[in-house]
Amino acid sequence: MSFVEENTAYENWMRTVGDVVEDDLDRKHDRMSKNAFKFLRATFFRWAYAVKATAPEIIGLPAPLAVGDAHVENFGIWRDAETRLVWGVNDHDDAAEIPYASDILRLAVSVRLANFSVGNHDVA
Repeated sequence: MSFVEENTAYENWMRTVGDVVEDDLDRKHDRMSKNAFKFLRATFFRWAYAVKATAPEIIGLPAPLAVGDAHVENFGIWRDAETRLVWGVNDHDDAAEIPYASDILRLAVSVRLANFSVGNHDVA
């Protein structure tokens, strides 16, 4: 199945489980087409399937609750209820029980795709 077919199937499924704002989806498609990093950010559902084929060695690893959609823009600083500065993951909408190495691998890929001019060795 092509990516377009997979994406269409995913979006059709989304429509069965919640309200989808079609204009927002159109904006998402536009952003996805801008560069590889934005594409990665917008396609965790695709990552979940693709990682099985591209990194099968991680499939048997322990699968705790993980971020899922780990990437460099999912970390940040905010103030907690006591106004302390807190740093951490700021987006959990794709949390899943997945092999722990998936989050690490996806974060490393995002660093490379975000074009920080960092080589693979330094990212690792």
